[in-house]
Amino acid sequence: MKQGFSSLDIKVIAQELSQSITSLRVVNIYDLSSRIFLFKFAKPDHRQQFVVESGFRCHLTSFARTAAAAPTPFVARLRKFLKTRRVTQVSQVGTDRILEIQFSDGQYRLFFEFYARGNIVLTDKDLKIIALFRNVHEGLEHERIRMGVDYNLSERQNISGIPPLNADRVRAGLERYIQRQADPQQTQSKKSRKRSGDTLRKALAGSINEFPPLLLEHALRVSGFDVSREPSDILKDDRLVSDVVNALWEAQKIVTDIMTAETIRGYIIGKPKLSGTTDDSNPSEQDIMYNDFHPFKPKQFEDDPASRILQFDGFNKAVDEFFSSIEGQKLESRLTEKEETARRKMEHAKQDQEKRLGGLQEVQSLNVQKAQAIEANLARVGEARAAINGLIAQGIDWVEIDRLIELEQRRANPVAMVIKTPLKLQQNTATLLLNGFDDNDDNDDEGDLTESEPSSSDDESPEAAEQRPVKEQAARDRKKPLNVDIDLGLSAWSNAREYYDQKKTAAAKEEKTLLASTKALKSAQGKIEADLKRSLKQEKQTLRPVRQPFWFEKFVYCISSDGYLIIGGRDAQQMEILQRRYFKKGDVFVHANLDGAVPFVIKNRSTTDDDPIPPSTLSQAGSLSVSTSVAWDSKAVMSAWWVTRDQVSKKGATGEFLPAGRFTIKEPKNFLPPAQLLLGFAVVFQISESSKARHQKHRVQDSQATQTNAGEDSTEERQGLDATSRDEENEAVHDTQSEDEVEAPDIESNHQGSDDEETLPSYSNPLQVNGNTESPSSASPAKVRNDLERQSDGSSSDQSEDSKNENQEEVDNPPESTTANTGTAGTMSSLPDRTAKERNMQQKRGKKGKAKKLAAKYADQDEEDRAAAMAFLGSATGQQRAKEEANAKEDRDKQAEEQKRRRREQHQRAQKEGLEREARLAAEQDENEEDEQDNARPIDLETFVGTPLPGDEILEAIPICAPWSALGRYKYRAKLQPGSTKKGKAVREILSKWARDAAEKRLIDEKSEDTEKIWPREKELIAAWKDAEVFGVIPVGKLRVMLPGGNSKDGKGQGRGKPGGRGGKGSKRK
Repeated sequence: MKQGFSSLDIKVIAQELSQSITSLRVVNIYDLSSRIFLFKFAKPDHRQQFVVESGFRCHLTSFARTAAAAPTPFVARLRKFLKTRRVTQVSQVGTDRILEIQFSDGQYRLFFEFYARGNIVLTDKDLKIIALFRNVHEGLEHERIRMGVDYNLSERQNISGIPPLNADRVRAGLERYIQRQADPQQTQSKKSRKRSGDTLRKALAGSINEFPPLLLEHALRVSGFDVSREPSDILKDDRLVSDVVNALWEAQKIVTDIMTAETIRGYIIGKPKLSGTTDDSNPSEQDIMYNDFHPFKPKQFEDDPASRILQFDGFNKAVDEFFSSIEGQKLESRLTEKEETARRKMEHAKQDQEKRLGGLQEVQSLNVQKAQAIEANLARVGEARAAINGLIAQGIDWVEIDRLIELEQRRANPVAMVIKTPLKLQQNTATLLLNGFDDNDDNDDEGDLTESEPSSSDDESPEAAEQRPVKEQAARDRKKPLNVDIDLGLSAWSNAREYYDQKKTAAAKEEKTLLASTKALKSAQGKIEADLKRSLKQEKQTLRPVRQPFWFEKFVYCISSDGYLIIGGRDAQQMEILQRRYFKKGDVFVHANLDGAVPFVIKNRSTTDDDPIPPSTLSQAGSLSVSTSVAWDSKAVMSAWWVTRDQVSKKGATGEFLPAGRFTIKEPKNFLPPAQLLLGFAVVFQISESSKARHQKHRVQDSQATQTNAGEDSTEERQGLDATSRDEENEAVHDTQSEDEVEAPDIESNHQGSDDEETLPSYSNPLQVNGNTESPSSASPAKVRNDLERQSDGSSSDQSEDSKNENQEEVDNPPESTTANTGTAGTMSSLPDRTAKERNMQQKRGKKGKAKKLAAKYADQDEEDRAAAMAFLGSATGQQRAKEEANAKEDRDKQAEEQKRRRREQHQRAQKEGLEREARLAAEQDENEEDEQDNARPIDLETFVGTPLPGDEILEAIPICAPWSALGRYKYRAKLQPGSTKKGKAVREILSKWARDAAEKRLIDEKSEDTEKIWPREKELIAAWKDAEVFGVIPVGKLRVMLPGGNSKDGKGQGRGKPGGRGGKGSKRK
């Protein structure tokens, strides 16, 4: 079996890695074992996992692995230098089995050695070693490698270039191989395991080191060269040398084709596993034992009928499948071995208990047999006891008594024949040989009659035939004499009673032992299972494929009961991305005027962008937004609101471009009913396209007219609710138009009125054509004040008009009603001004004659006389002051005009900058249009179901948190309410409950037909979840879990008092 990389493998892997991880940053580094390391690379919307086993392999992987709890010093040092660094280059060092990855344009260089015992070396830009996996001492074939020294690349294989392929190079290589083989030390040091083609392949691989040996053999076979020829024979014939050179050029062509291919294919060579049930003609991948992998299809294995070749699109995939399969088999074998060890321990404990009980039962049976033997031989037992007691009474020595008994046995004395010597006179006992009590003795005649009849052995069952020898052996054992110890001081009946008493004692002991053994067996079983769980927990989990998350999983998301996707940003930056990339025409923006509330976007279906969103979906989105705010902790029932896409803008009131996470919301807002603070954690399954037809979706799929009517009805209901609750909510709406602090992006409203203005009802003006303009009763106080000033003073009227224009510019796309109303008010205010001027021009009666007299009196007075007279009377000072005031007023007007002009230019400049920034963002968005289309690719929500049906192909299991009303048809769900439990603990509680249910066999449906039971595929997908993947799904911090059937493990609640207690002070119970 192939265990390491060749130089060609390194070359191919380097090219594929250069296309996959270049420009990615190092997220983290982990050690999976003492020699295997995991590098995680990522950039937005793209992640890769890179596995390295020092000295053997490196490849991208699609399988999840369990990392060590704490990093080793080497991994910690790698993290110190490489974390967040960007990969800039991946290459092979010469043609050696060394892979180099450069970070930050060569500031750090990481070398992976795949020869000998392997090594991992991190250097700076000057090749000074700053991190090292293992120290290497100086030897004949390698230099010294340790921290602080320079990493030498000058002696690496073909570092300066590859020599040309010609006949001289081939001859020199073959001659060196022949000289090495002639050296006796070289021949004795290595064991020879030669096969056809090995000699020539090894001879060429020693000198043509840019090609691996298997590629050389492949090229020779493709060229039609006889691989069994000896190197010495080739050197004698120039034509053969030329053929070898041509074969090497064929190998070079194969390498060039591999490296220039758009997709490098990988091949795994294996053999079918030895199994009696396996179809060797067409085995599946699970029935093939992997042996080798290559980036080309070897000719020598194509001709082998026992080999199977599997093809993969990508050499990385082939290597990942090869090593991951072997790694998974090792992990499974270790787990199986631990389980088998635990099973053997349990069997040993059971056998030990059964052995103890069997011994007690044998003692009881033996005591009964001895008592029955005494009862069957009462006379003989009495005679033997009397004889022994008589000899003892005569004072004969105990040794002489034994001798006398043996002498009488030789004389065939029947009493002496039942006595077994030596006697146990020190214990006052003697052993007698008594025939056992046989129940069949009385039935001998009946047995003879039965035997005389025809045999029915042909009709006898196999089980009875097997039990017959056992019964016959038991009958023979019963006929053998028993060694029965009797007490010489007791009679025969008393000795029999003693044995019966011993049988009763053994039976009582058996009963006690049975009870104790049952408890001991349970205790041993619990201990063994605990040890097994502990060892399995310490053992790494089996490999499982990494699930590629969908684009919406990085947001706060859920799927409504009508099948609409609801997504919200976790922070201001995510909300900015959401608004720029995924907020399209037809979508709805839902938010709540509460601290911490997350804004949500309801994605309309791509085929029905203009159709209204169902009221139930709007209500569920509003409930989710309110639940993410402070209302969740305070348990306050509040309302949310929604607006359309056209009412959300990134421009401020003055036209500037708002920062990330802040938006301008245009009135009116459509308020929703008060939200219920009730969420649910559930599992949504993704099924295949072929399984989608089985599900009848209860979603909004009616005609457009029906949807429109429903939308109008819901709008009228919402408007009625808005009219009744506006007085209570307007103040809160006005206060929450400023920045939100934590999770929710900042929302800025363009409503310019005050609280008093919002509370006034709106009436249509019958004087206007369409009734769209505001009536005088609905006009704002600021507007009325501006009209009065315009009527009283022309200049102030102009100033008010300019101010009004500025206020209109701060609001993007103002309503037409406001513009029409402003123009009407301006037209009406000009009529009283013209009437006042005409009235002032009329002269009063008698003023005309007085004016003539004054003109005649001062007709001869020139300007100098006039000035002298005015100075004498003191009127010149007043005129001068009036003139100065007029000049000052003119200067003030000029300054006001200049300030107004500057403000207008500043406003235009801000507008221009905002437009330029928006155009720049649009240009950047166009440049990344392909990536964004991939990220925001439409997802068929019909393939996401809460309860799979029989026959469905389940692809993935995705955790989801949604309002409880949206989870009505979900198979796995748990209710969440406001509480004090942290969400991490709550999620573990839910998953552990599901895991306990999955461990009960009565709840498992192996055939996957009963939708009420747990299916194996569902159990497998849910068990593969990681805690970190699930915790982020729940958008609230603290909660309370309500599982079906109650939380049985809490041990709290009702029924904790004493039974029958009346309780309370002053109880009269006696």
